[in-house]
Amino acid sequence: MSDHTPFQKKVIGRYYDNLADIKLRGLSELVSELFLAESDSQLNRLWKRVAKAMVALKIPPESADRIIERRDPEFLARNLKQWLSGEVESRNGPGGPRT
Repeated sequence: MSDHTPFQKKVIGRYYDNLADIKLRGLSELVSELFLAESDSQLNRLWKRVAKAMVALKIPPESADRIIERRDPEFLARNLKQWLSGEVESRNGPGGPRT
């Protein structure tokens, strides 16, 4: 594997610095898709993606489980709004320290 130039290293670093924000935006798009889903199979696939996204964001399992159990897009959207505003600080999750 080749070495990265200083410019490439900065770009890569900025990507990882903003990775949580990028993943939160992806979760936000999933909320929109949940509201627009028309079939149970679509909903099931989307909720599986939501669960994976919350694991990737390091959402505490008790919170993630509660959201998945309810399967309520509005409830997910309210939590997402808090995570986006940085009101909730969880174990290195949204709004928490980024390394």
